[in-house]
Amino acid sequence: MAKENRFEKVYSQTNMMETMEIWVDRETGVNYLFRHSGYAGGLTVLMDENGKPAISPVEEDADI
Repeated sequence: MAKENRFEKVYSQTNMMETMEIWVDRETGVNYLFRHSGYAGGLTVLMDENGKPAISPVEEDADI
């Protein structure tokens, strides 16, 4: 049985040499922003209006 991926890409925006993506941790629901431009890239936690990590609902039966 294949193991499911822990992270799921939920948004992608590409423009020539730049990419911006939002990834969700399927175990915790925490949202991350990944940005890639040329040979550089970075990943950071997305924050809500209160400065806390943005969290998406997580499916209870997700086997990871």
